[in-house]
Amino acid sequence: MFRFSVEMPKQFDSVRCFFRKERKEKIFFKYQVSGSFQRWLMRPIMLPEPPIGRRSSTEASEAGIYGVIKRAVVIGNGISGAENQCIGLVRALGLSGRHTLYRVTRPRGGINKWLHWLPVSLHRKVDYVIRQICIFSGLQTDARWSKVVPLSVEKTGLSSVIEADAQLIAMMARDTFEKEGPLLVIASGRDTISVASSIKRLATDNAFVVQIQHPRSRLNRFDLVVTPQHDYYPLTPHARRQIPWFLRPWITPRRPPDRHVVLTVGALHLADSAALRSAASVWQDELAPLAKPLLVVNIGGPTSSCQYGVDLAKQLTAMLQNVLWSCGSIRISFSRRTPEKVSKILLEEFSSNPKVYIWDGEGPNPHMGHLAWADAFVITADSVSMLSEACTTGKPVYVIGAERCTWKFADFQKSLQDRGAVRPFTGKQDISESWSYSPLNDTVDAASQVMKALAARGWTIHT
Repeated sequence: MFRFSVEMPKQFDSVRCFFRKERKEKIFFKYQVSGSFQRWLMRPIMLPEPPIGRRSSTEASEAGIYGVIKRAVVIGNGISGAENQCIGLVRALGLSGRHTLYRVTRPRGGINKWLHWLPVSLHRKVDYVIRQICIFSGLQTDARWSKVVPLSVEKTGLSSVIEADAQLIAMMARDTFEKEGPLLVIASGRDTISVASSIKRLATDNAFVVQIQHPRSRLNRFDLVVTPQHDYYPLTPHARRQIPWFLRPWITPRRPPDRHVVLTVGALHLADSAALRSAASVWQDELAPLAKPLLVVNIGGPTSSCQYGVDLAKQLTAMLQNVLWSCGSIRISFSRRTPEKVSKILLEEFSSNPKVYIWDGEGPNPHMGHLAWADAFVITADSVSMLSEACTTGKPVYVIGAERCTWKFADFQKSLQDRGAVRPFTGKQDISESWSYSPLNDTVDAASQVMKALAARGWTIHT
């Protein structure tokens, strides 16, 4: 064996090379690169590993003709963050393209925006009474006063979306059981709880029901509940001191996790390995030539538990200016929740900077491409979904505004910091520096637990 070492400048450590001569005169070359020289030499695209293996067709057939799940029903609430969790789990289970999307809708317009705290069934009844009073009184109601969007004509890109009806879905599960096997039902969001639990009650022997996000009580209404660990923060002594006793049943889970519950760190999502590899290819021409390191900045919007406004926007602007020297390029994206007063500040500051690109919402959304090609992220603390997606990549994630979060969202921020997945954004970082952590793999882990629960019931998924 021959060995030599090439001494580089101090900041690059060294490169060590090894030669080994094997039989048949073949020469093998191996190099070892460490420290900042490795980061300077190559910034690889880090993608999550593919999902765990699933049963083959032969193994699936051994489960019996009535024990193989071939299709799924997703029940959403019209909020993309909730519905994407369901679809992400469906994809991780290998049922992509074999699911139907239903939605639970609320009346909209007028006073209805103040009634979203009501259960959806009661909200509809109140809306009906108000409209009848208006008709009886001869009052002319605005067309926007109360409407249910005809979701049957909306398109999701996957299938037509129709109104969720528990009785019809349960009937379908029973009537097609002998031909199609069991039905997998995945729901997410408070408004879907009553529908999903009703399907479980009406088609116990024909459907397997997974509820994403904690339903707070009566977990036996579902076959499985998938929820983040921070949903149990309200049970901690510190949290209980903040809640009046008469409000606790409405705000907190009734008991600690049991066998019905799968705990995750963050939210489930669509950013799986296949999606990111596809996005890396689709966005290669636009993002690959950008100067490295590429810093992606994702800005959400204030929430009741994570409030901010122009003050945080100004703080972020100053911090980005401070790290600009260490960035090859920066790309900034706003969400639909971003206030105009926040986006306006960043647009005025960076729109003329050649190193900075700001997506204006026109054309294809570059979000998945950003996840695939970024070297580091800066993300506002309000979005559990955006943070969960970024932490799946294993790349450095900086958070701004975490100190403004309260309640269980503060607990979520703490859990990410304890894992070493995120660090506070201070504006003093060198973006070319990196660190390692165990990437979040919540969607694949949840799919694995669903498979185990199905196997315990004697069912499997045919992919």
